[in-house]
Amino acid sequence: MPTRISPPSKAMASILRCRRPLKIRRQYATATATAITPAASHAQMTRGEAPIARYPPSQPPSYKPPEFRKSQLLRQYASLLRSTPLMLLFQHNNLKSNEWSAVRRELSLALRKVDEARVAAGFPAEQLEEGVKIQIIQTGIFSSALKIVEFYKPETLPSTLDPTDPSTPSSATIPVFKSDGSHLTHTLSKAAHDATAKKSHALAPLLSGPLAVLTFPTVSPLHLKAALSILSPSPPQFPAPTRRANPGWHDPPVQSGMQKLLLLGARVEGKVFDVDGTKWVGGIDGGLEGLRGQLVAMLQNVGAGVTNTLESAGKSLYFTVEGRRIMLEDEEKGPSEEKS
Repeated sequence: MPTRISPPSKAMASILRCRRPLKIRRQYATATATAITPAASHAQMTRGEAPIARYPPSQPPSYKPPEFRKSQLLRQYASLLRSTPLMLLFQHNNLKSNEWSAVRRELSLALRKVDEARVAAGFPAEQLEEGVKIQIIQTGIFSSALKIVEFYKPETLPSTLDPTDPSTPSSATIPVFKSDGSHLTHTLSKAAHDATAKKSHALAPLLSGPLAVLTFPTVSPLHLKAALSILSPSPPQFPAPTRRANPGWHDPPVQSGMQKLLLLGARVEGKVFDVDGTKWVGGIDGGLEGLRGQLVAMLQNVGAGVTNTLESAGKSLYFTVEGRRIMLEDEEKGPSEEKS
């Protein structure tokens, strides 16, 4: 027996009747929108879409991905090397956290005493103790940053890309060139990597193993002497503080940390110094003021010597001419007396 199809119920019929006006209204809205929208002009149809730059202007392309921690450390070390005129290099051997805290505490205390002594002597307050930092570095990344700072001079390099050349990609010309067409000087560029790939720095033999750097915001022999007396004492020039003057330096964590620190060298105003050269800089009497006084005294002595040399030559010439004049006068008086 064939199945019987039941007629639609009243609810279904009402739903079907409601769908037709909705469909008609949707068609009318579409038609209205189509009629209102103006036709595209010929220029809009022939003009292509603007090219999308791969790199924003604030982030130029780099040889290594800039979001990696190694890239950020490279930029940080390069900035530190460019802004630090005095830097000491230490080798550390598994210092514990409490030992690092004790070493930093004693170093800060010694540098603060130097600032207070300078203020008591009448010098302006500089508070260099706040700018002196000791930190652990990644040796390989620090070596790369050091070579970039020393050997990469972008202002002397000619630009290799021409933004007006049709074959040059737009994504390469936008970040690489400034508004005046010059080459950007960022540290992570491929040009910086290529310029320093086969270079070797004078500090390269020391850049191996676990290292730490002590940075100074300015070249101050007095602060350097205080730091060497704490971190690498060597009497009689850099004696360690006595127990009565500084009992905290003789605590076991400080002594254990001192035994694990080894001074390797220094970088002063871009020049490499060994341990003896570093101690010579720290042993300048009176600091920079004393060095300036020695220079002024030396220049005064040189000026006095030059003045005496010139005066002696002039006096010698004067005496010679005067003696010749007297001799000529005597010769003239001789014949005249004979005639008389």
